[in-house]
Amino acid sequence: MTALLLQVLAGLTHAMILFLIASGLSLIFGVTRTINFAHGSLYMLAAYLAVALTAVLPLGALTVYAAMLAASLGVAALGALIEIGFLRRVYRAPELYQLLLTFALVLVIGDGVKLFWGAEHRIGLKPAGLGGSVPILGQLFPTYDLVVLTMGPAVALGLWCLLHRTRWGVLLRAAASDREMVGALGVSQSRLFTGAFLVGSWLAGLAGALQVPRQALTTTMDTAIIVEAFVVVVIGGMGNVFGAFLGAVLLGLLQSLGILWLPREFHLAMVFVLMAGVLVLRPWGLLGRVPAPTTVAAGATPPSAGPGTVPRWAVVTAAVVLLVAPLAVPTFAVWVLVEVLAFGLFAGSLQLLVGTGGLISFGHAAYFGLGAYGAALLMKHGQWPMPAAFLLGPVLAIGAALVFGGLCVRLRGIPFAMLTLACAQIAYAIVHQWYAVTGGDNGLLGIWPAPILATATRFYYLALAVGGGGLLALRRITASPFGLTLRAARDHALRCEAIGVNVRSHHLLAFVVAGFFAGSAGSLFAFLKGSVFPDYLSVSMSVESLVMVLLGGIQRLAGAPVGAALFKGLDTLVTLYTEYWQAFLGGVLLAVVLVFPNGVVGLIRPRGAVCGGRRG
Repeated sequence: MTALLLQVLAGLTHAMILFLIASGLSLIFGVTRTINFAHGSLYMLAAYLAVALTAVLPLGALTVYAAMLAASLGVAALGALIEIGFLRRVYRAPELYQLLLTFALVLVIGDGVKLFWGAEHRIGLKPAGLGGSVPILGQLFPTYDLVVLTMGPAVALGLWCLLHRTRWGVLLRAAASDREMVGALGVSQSRLFTGAFLVGSWLAGLAGALQVPRQALTTTMDTAIIVEAFVVVVIGGMGNVFGAFLGAVLLGLLQSLGILWLPREFHLAMVFVLMAGVLVLRPWGLLGRVPAPTTVAAGATPPSAGPGTVPRWAVVTAAVVLLVAPLAVPTFAVWVLVEVLAFGLFAGSLQLLVGTGGLISFGHAAYFGLGAYGAALLMKHGQWPMPAAFLLGPVLAIGAALVFGGLCVRLRGIPFAMLTLACAQIAYAIVHQWYAVTGGDNGLLGIWPAPILATATRFYYLALAVGGGGLLALRRITASPFGLTLRAARDHALRCEAIGVNVRSHHLLAFVVAGFFAGSAGSLFAFLKGSVFPDYLSVSMSVESLVMVLLGGIQRLAGAPVGAALFKGLDTLVTLYTEYWQAFLGGVLLAVVLVFPNGVVGLIRPRGAVCGGRRG
């Protein structure tokens, strides 16, 4: 009984850290309707700042306290600057651009932390007077953890007073309900948005500073915490600060007790099963409510373009270059081209969902990774020959796309994107912890192609057949009546339903088709690398595929392989000169979002087109 109580207290302590960061994330979303991927980066930055300030502030016993306060305030100021300098430019852009802009900031801040503090782990000091333990039913519990446990309710009370007992808080709640109406009444929306980012970033910074004495600091702590924060926000209610408190408590207890009661292979997946269940049954969370519709400025959505807008000569030239490439470039470059072809097909399958169907997926890597695992499992456990494993590996991805898609197509907008994330994380958690079957984080090794395909040139032509053939098939699908219906449902879903189009079934079929091609790309990638790891299903892999689509051009299928080539080319070249490749990519992504959001292929205009899409 005592051990159970201590486990509950440990779970609640972690829940209070989650509440602090999730409440800030929820506050920002409620006011600005922006999901801030960089929120976890601010949490990490505050932790490193607190450790650095502890070493230089000459305040004796108050040093750690002062460092925590200064770090959280510094991060709050940075959050306000980010809102003014970057996010203010994309509030009326499609949601995907907002999400990718904040992801670009994740890359920049992450490499900035490595540049200033290095990649090694760091350990912080506990504040003076809080280094001991408190006896609870004969067992010792850290004093500092008890203080953190009490800070959660204290901060929740402070937020309640701020939101319900101050004029500024009332305006924030009004903006969360109907920000256009608040603007019509003469209230400066820009000041409200900046203030929301200031307070939300301070809460993330406070969580990071408080976490310093509890765990070692790593340059990946931002990724882990932001995924948990998304779970908390979704469970409690997106935009509801006090729902974040409920969600944090539920998640903290589930994680803590799940370690005791659930099988090791599945206790991590249960967190995302809970998230998915809440989204399916109540898309806006336990305490949330459906937000008022917001208007999008004219021209905010990239102009629609058909698959035939790329000049024919460019397609023919690219095909010829790809056919003769193995005869003219070194072996290393041939293997790089194989990877580009795999990622090009992966990005093309996502473009069918995002560009053609308007379905923002944060979990597309699940089908890429499951396609790789399907082929690997057939070889390792089924002892199938490589050709059969390669061809049938995507079946696992198709099955997952059918199940996950059946759940996801019930939703729209941000809840849809969050449910795709939850489904992908369920798959990731299973393959990450099911050691007996998937090898866990050790992966599956020895997944090599058949001897007849083992040379670079032969495997390249296999990749060209699969990747190029898959992209051509996707092009035909996009230009077919099915693809045209997807585009129509993307632009006018209600009109399509009014004339009898079953939009949900079209979206589900798009999920399955995209899952098949993503799984084929994953199967190809598995034999290229000779191994399969859970990272193939990770959130970062899903976001990278979105980056490829955006780099090339979201509205045209040709943008997918172009974006994949640019992404892999930058990865290969920049890493030769600097280890801070992610910061460089983040800068490129910022430029794409802010300067030419239609991507590289989007710069090509159909003949006769002029500014504004009219013909002369």
